[in-house]
Amino acid sequence: MNLAMIGLGRMGANMAQRLNKGGHEVVGYDPSPDARNKFEAEGLTSFASLASVVGALPKPKILWLMVPAGKPVDETIAALTPLLTKGDVIIDGGNSFYKDTMARAEMLRAKGIAYVDCGTSGGIWGLDVGYGMMIGGDDTVVKSLTPIFEALAPAPDKGWGHVGPCGAGHFVKMVHNGIEYGLMQAYAEGFSVLKHKPDFKLDTHQVAEIWRYGTVIRSWLLDLAADALEKNPELDGIAPVVADSGEGRWTAFEAVELDVPAPIITLSLLERIRSREKESFGDKLLAALRNEFGGHAITKE
Repeated sequence: MNLAMIGLGRMGANMAQRLNKGGHEVVGYDPSPDARNKFEAEGLTSFASLASVVGALPKPKILWLMVPAGKPVDETIAALTPLLTKGDVIIDGGNSFYKDTMARAEMLRAKGIAYVDCGTSGGIWGLDVGYGMMIGGDDTVVKSLTPIFEALAPAPDKGWGHVGPCGAGHFVKMVHNGIEYGLMQAYAEGFSVLKHKPDFKLDTHQVAEIWRYGTVIRSWLLDLAADALEKNPELDGIAPVVADSGEGRWTAFEAVELDVPAPIITLSLLERIRSREKESFGDKLLAALRNEFGGHAITKE
């Protein structure tokens, strides 16, 4: 199939390469000349404008967006819409908020343009091992795109699925990322406990390698932790600051709206927010309160 990848960051470019290797004709667009040059260095064709990349596609035109969630997606759709006609397809493979996806799908449906949301997981490793994809959209449209999803997935019959109407794909990916927050937090806390037991002189990389095989907590995230600890056992040079890109907090908010208790996901989100406090007024107040009611010592700055 012929399609265009819009947004040639590392993940978008890698996905285009995997599709190309799978026999699909993929062209790309990115506003960054550097991103386009890297894309072309892989033997693929890029264009310097949305109009030119759309013009290079046959009908129906299929455009896969890999751009940051929010305003960039809206701006890209606004720029694309005048260039497209009835029967063309836009796939949003990023981490858009599912309610935004539903609104965009409704707006494009009125113009005869199909909108498919594809929550995509796999990061920079997907080029080699494939991507997990959670897909929302019209049944007929999604079926027509099956060869694309089969080429990107770990196997044609594994790691991807049509989970529901427009918005469902991004909703499932949102919850996936919330779970990811909780898993990562559990690993981080466990290794921190190991590190704070100096009597045993534990080698955290060795422990990670043991846990990777045969244990009930083995996972790809643990594989990545083992790799990180092998390269940098003390994690030197890494600031204890953890960003969040939105999906964890969206999951927590959704859980509240649905009256579903999700304490692990919520607390893992709060820990990430906490990590970004350079100076915690709350912790200072806790120390002051302990001193006030019990005379406990205060550590001076």
